[in-house]
Amino acid sequence: MDRRRALGVGLVLVSACGFGSGALFAKPVYAEGVGWHVLLAWRFLVGAALAWAFLLSSPGRRRGLLALDRRAVVVALALGVLYVGNSGTYYAGLESVDASLAALIVYIYPALVAVLSLRIGRPLEGARAWVALGLALAGVALTVGGINARNAPPVGALLLVVASPVIYAVWIVLAARLSGERRPAAEADADSAGAAASAATALMTTATATVYWVTAVAAGQPVGPASIPAVAWPGVLAIGVIATFLAIQGFYAGAQRVGAAQAALLSTIEPLWTIGLAALLLHETLSPVQLAGGALILVGVVVAQTGPASVRSARPAVRLADE
Repeated sequence: MDRRRALGVGLVLVSACGFGSGALFAKPVYAEGVGWHVLLAWRFLVGAALAWAFLLSSPGRRRGLLALDRRAVVVALALGVLYVGNSGTYYAGLESVDASLAALIVYIYPALVAVLSLRIGRPLEGARAWVALGLALAGVALTVGGINARNAPPVGALLLVVASPVIYAVWIVLAARLSGERRPAAEADADSAGAAASAATALMTTATATVYWVTAVAAGQPVGPASIPAVAWPGVLAIGVIATFLAIQGFYAGAQRVGAAQAALLSTIEPLWTIGLAALLLHETLSPVQLAGGALILVGVVVAQTGPASVRSARPAVRLADE
């Protein structure tokens, strides 16, 4: 493996662990009385501020921002607004659902994307996408069905967590179509594509942060800095820095080096990372039935991501965050 590819693999793995750590950082914040709405307002404010600092620190990335046409800017902002649905449902449900269980359920999104848009703008070919979706849904049924009735979270919270990957799958399909994902790769080299991705990410996270802050203030949420306990700030900042900024930038930088399909496949480490740390740090455990369900979900992801090369290359490489 050459150094460029090895670096790409490392960046994607770091990104996956960053995304997977979000739920682990959130649980102690919730325990201090900070609600999901306030947490996400600060998460995306910190993420957006770092994204702009990263973007403006490089002449190449600044040129990428200036090169965006009006349509690209509008699309990025619109996608940032839409992303509120995915992140909001996940973190709202996470207030009651174990991090390990939520991590498994949310990872059905690659199989959903495979069915919704195996080839953007073209009919589905073959049964691979449907097999992947069937495996993922069977896995979700096992993970949810294996919940101990005595410690079961509210049904509404479970439905929110299930809704998150559905919304995210739709978001990915819309992002790919609206951003012209199927244009030939020859239109832009890797550096200019990376600069454009950094610019779009800054715009999207800004739009997401704006929605959360406007709605939080309108709803009278205690979103001011003084309203957040001092002991909760490390978790809040960790989500903004590690689970948002570093995770997003790491995924884009890694995907540039190894390709979108390989990056998506490497990202399957994310739920495994979350489950492992949740057991270690939060003392959460999954039953054998739930572990079997998780295995089916991950098999579904692998099935969805290991088709013919022509199919894999058609899948979108767009990612703001899993949740």
